[in-house]
Amino acid sequence: MMNEETNMPLVEASAALREVELTAILVPLLKGVIYRDLDALLWSALLKLQARVRDYVTVLGLVLVLDEAEGYAFLRARDDYADSDVTGADATPRLVARRPLTFAVSLLLALLRKRLAEFDASGGETRLVLSREQVVELIRVFMPDGSNETRIVDQVETHLNKIIELGFVRKLKPASAGQTPSYEVQRIIKAFVDAQWLADFDARLTAYQAYALRDGKAATDE
Repeated sequence: MMNEETNMPLVEASAALREVELTAILVPLLKGVIYRDLDALLWSALLKLQARVRDYVTVLGLVLVLDEAEGYAFLRARDDYADSDVTGADATPRLVARRPLTFAVSLLLALLRKRLAEFDASGGETRLVLSREQVVELIRVFMPDGSNETRIVDQVETHLNKIIELGFVRKLKPASAGQTPSYEVQRIIKAFVDAQWLADFDARLTAYQAYALRDGKAATDE
């Protein structure tokens, strides 16, 4: 009995420490993506407490998506919550908001995903880093002939900034002053643009190109 009473403060302290750890994991997850490479300690804590994290976020209508091989984790709405058409007082509040994307941003995301698949198939490095010029070349074929080069670059940078905000790309610091920026394609993009969608991508390219050229010509005429 004496030993049990003596150990109670230790048990309580241990439980309190686990709660602190859980909070330290949940807050970043609710804000965005956790990457193994960017915070090894937080990633280790998530792996240790992932069962508790899953139980906790289930109550909130969320699912923990964790890919140990690729090194990322994020929360998304459960399918039954995400597909619900219930509105009004009976609707379940969404903690993870839907983010509609423009055609151009969707197209660039798809092109980056395809480039990542090609990169992985070639073996070698694990990080896909592209210069701004390389990203411009990915989308140039979808621009009208004679498009202003400066405008194309400005548009690509605008689309990239949106994709960076979404967490699919990370802007890297230039190695030297005056050097154009480079961008690392985050592997979490594979969770949103899946293999089945990618398999159908080539079939969509013709339609995409026609749409982009028509859209670009209209913008030029204006």
